[in-house]
Amino acid sequence: MQHTFASNGGPVEVTLSKQGDAYTLEGHTLVEDTRGRLRIRLENGETHLAHVAKVGDVWWVHLNGRTYRWERIEPGSTGAHDEGGLVAPMPGKVLEVLVLEGDEVSAGTPLMVLEAMKMEHRIVASSDGTVVRVHFSPGDQVEQGASLLELE
Repeated sequence: MQHTFASNGGPVEVTLSKQGDAYTLEGHTLVEDTRGRLRIRLENGETHLAHVAKVGDVWWVHLNGRTYRWERIEPGSTGAHDEGGLVAPMPGKVLEVLVLEGDEVSAGTPLMVLEAMKMEHRIVASSDGTVVRVHFSPGDQVEQGASLLELE
């Protein structure tokens, strides 16, 4: 499975694959133990325990005395073919528009919230930029692939 997370340096893509009870992430093995912790075995053979909590699209990982925050970017929230446009991942209704035209945003900034299939989907910026156009308002229905906003 391919996942994209927001970071200060822009979106980070990772591939996670499952084999039995274990997950493999960039050559490292992750297994949930019986106490709800995540046992991480690095490629070099080192083993560490981590505690993980998920709140919305944000993962909080406590590992070796440090806490890391990873915010997942919704799949389909951007379209590379659209050159800066952000598209609807599926048909739905606009619940909130969180930015105005002219706003400067960073990669990972929430821009709009859609409701589709009784779930909320956050549309986030895939890169730093300026909102140049907002095509829909709260309450509007959108079709899959509709250009929601434009960034420059």
